[in-house]
Amino acid sequence: QEQFIESGGGLVQAGDSLRLSCAASERTFSAYTMGWFRQVPGKEREFVAGINRHGSETDYAGSVKGRFTVSSDNAKAALYLQMNSLKPEDTAVYYCAADSSPRAAWTPSRVSHDYDYWGQGTQVTVSS
Repeated sequence: QEQFIESGGGLVQAGDSLRLSCAASERTFSAYTMGWFRQVPGKEREFVAGINRHGSETDYAGSVKGRFTVSSDNAKAALYLQMNSLKPEDTAVYYCAADSSPRAAWTPSRVSHDYDYWGQGTQVTVSS
């Protein structure tokens, strides 16, 4: 079974940057469209960013557009999320997720239920 492991979370101050990584266990990584989601206690998991399996199309939630950048490296079977100008409201557990559906080959989905595999999450805390 495919496994994904996030890393790079931590405690930072507002305005700082962090880079999250998501490592895949299998070499079939290039077959997946990938997404980043985040969740705070008591709230639904929300879409942050996505990138298609070709690396040619990305999508961002409005709240992070212009501050976050998603990228992938199929050769390393890795997904990244560069987060700049962090705000306290970015505080959450961040998850990477993989979507194997042919439907998502070109456009990443914003719907969490469309994703088949999830990492365990990494905590990001931004202090004011």
